Amino acid sequence: MHVDDIAVDFPDLKIILAHPSFPWQDEALSVALHKPHVHIDLSGWSPKYFPPNLVQHARTLLKHKMLFGTDFPLLTAERWMRDFDQLGYDDDVKRLIYLENAARLFGFSDGS
Repeated sequence: MHVDDIAVDFPDLKIILAHPSFPWQDEALSVALHKPHVHIDLSGWSPKYFPPNLVQHARTLLKHKMLFGTDFPLLTAERWMRDFDQLGYDDDVKRLIYLENAARLFGFSDGS
């Protein structure tokens, strides 16, 4: 909940929650839902271990706030992407998570 406090005190600060916030997964999803500049980086775990609530939020309500990441060299990009593909995301969501969300977050895209 400290991140929520910081996001309130500094509303323009871009915050990325990492790995994906285990063991505070539910709290991270809640903060990302309610704070416009809080994102979740999906590195650190193989997607095959993602809990169902993370998979669902990444597919729907938070698809614009999830960021691709691995944990190289412990988890290669190829392995992460192969495991992620097994979760059945459509191509539009994959494009957001792999590229477009980070490009928008870091100012490389206007979001259109």
